[in-house]
Amino acid sequence: MLADLGSGAGLPGLVLAAELPGARVVCVESVRSKAEWIAATARRCGLANAEAVWMRAEEWRDGLGACDVVTARAVAGLPVLCEYAAPLLREEGALVCWKGAVDAAEEADGRAAADQLGLSAPEVLPVKPYAGSARRTLWVFRRVSDVPDRFPRRAGMAAKRPLAAATRRASTGPTGEGRMRPDPPPPQVPSRPG
Repeated sequence: MLADLGSGAGLPGLVLAAELPGARVVCVESVRSKAEWIAATARRCGLANAEAVWMRAEEWRDGLGACDVVTARAVAGLPVLCEYAAPLLREEGALVCWKGAVDAAEEADGRAAADQLGLSAPEVLPVKPYAGSARRTLWVFRRVSDVPDRFPRRAGMAAKRPLAAATRRASTGPTGEGRMRPDPPPPQVPSRPG
């Protein structure tokens, strides 16, 4: 089974279903109208192997440990994607994240999250060139060990308190769960009277 998280308009889930007719493709979408559109489009296109699930990834119990591949495009940062996908993957299953530019902090947090979740270090693959693809990459993680029992956390926690690299934990808490504290706002300069 292949799961496409945050499928939105059905991309890449519906395209993968068309290209891989022998694979079961589940488009997991938390917005009801989008999930309904995906289901209707799959029917109109004759994609019997595609289905839509109206649910958050953390709440999709039927997917736990059942996916060979999980995809995500334009959904969240790497640590959040790792946390969404790891419980869904079977042993040796792969998470494939389509990403734009990834800064050093996101990469470090993604690697740390992968390590905590039983995923491999990522393999970063360039997207074959087409107009606008210069900074696009595929980040591929594999499930190499058991996912700790505390995952998946309840809905929303992965984004609210993402797993973080050890160097960033001082700002987020002792377990590395949480956001970096934002920089303080710039000082307000009083305006000069008239």
